[in-house]
Amino acid sequence: VDGPQIAVVPAYQARVMTSTTGGPGADSFGWINYAHIKSGENSPHINVYGGEERFWMGPEGGRFSIFFPPGTSFGLENWQTPAVIDTDSFQVVEQGTGAALFRHEAQLTNYSNATFRIRIDRTIQLLSQTDAAKSLGSELGDVRMVGYRTTNKLTNIGDNDWQKDTGLLSIWILGMYKPGPQTTVVIPFRAGDDAKLGPVVNDAYFGKPPGERLKIGNGVLFFSGDGEFRSKIGLPPHRALPVAGSWDAVAGVLTIVRFDQPGPDVTNYVISMWKLQKNPFAGDVVNSYNDGPPIPGADPLGPFYELETSSPALALASGQSETHIQETYHFEGERAALDVLAKKLLGASLEQIETALP
Repeated sequence: VDGPQIAVVPAYQARVMTSTTGGPGADSFGWINYAHIKSGENSPHINVYGGEERFWMGPEGGRFSIFFPPGTSFGLENWQTPAVIDTDSFQVVEQGTGAALFRHEAQLTNYSNATFRIRIDRTIQLLSQTDAAKSLGSELGDVRMVGYRTTNKLTNIGDNDWQKDTGLLSIWILGMYKPGPQTTVVIPFRAGDDAKLGPVVNDAYFGKPPGERLKIGNGVLFFSGDGEFRSKIGLPPHRALPVAGSWDAVAGVLTIVRFDQPGPDVTNYVISMWKLQKNPFAGDVVNSYNDGPPIPGADPLGPFYELETSSPALALASGQSETHIQETYHFEGERAALDVLAKKLLGASLEQIETALP
């Protein structure tokens, strides 16, 4: 079968491993760690299977972390990805043409010893060009496309209400893509005065990226997705908009990620930096990670680059649910048509994107 397709693996938490606009013979867009999958082994700390859209949860660091056991220091030797987002299989509940529903239940304990009993419902749906045009609010023009929506619902199935003072969870969706020498991540942001809105970008995750790798333009920022330098950025709620993307100028692929953001007035987002926080709910909404050697001469994890979106911190009462919806699109085709989409959805022309970073 030719045409748009996605590959989903229930055993890997129903992650979308990759997608294509043109069936089995065409290029696909997700970064996949074939060597690790073939080995059949479980790695300590995390199993990096890859996959262009996966369900995760935060916070990763701080006093409400679900990745560090209580009382340990925030170093790699103590960091452990919870099984629910690493090695557990999700159950296929329903499957139809172009859509499927997956479910899983689990229990988590955070760094402050609070316990969370959870149910995850994850629906994945392939989108038509008509669906895409409607959701993105844009005519698509003469392009080839693959697009899909994931609806990620988290339910508190425990007896206790989740409280801010003992920690909250967030839904965190991450996409791993193949990097390229001329791949640029493009993130529009809410322009305005730093004194009112705060800084545009949090670039302190792995140390400040060099100037040639991160450029803040007028209402849009550019970040390298070349997979050659380990760096990460995030946008806080007052700055984030419900869209991010990238342009691979060599392969001619425009990627768009759109998500449901409650709006700039909702500011409680978990922080995933590996240290104790003064305010653990002053986190970022949209993130991008560029892989590279963790230390000079070492191998990178991938390499890959990531686009990530998060729900707010979820103060769910017993029995209550909250949903985070994300859509991922890849467009190929005539440059003029892709240029129109880039300008409309990301606020920058292809030429502006290509010349933003040296």
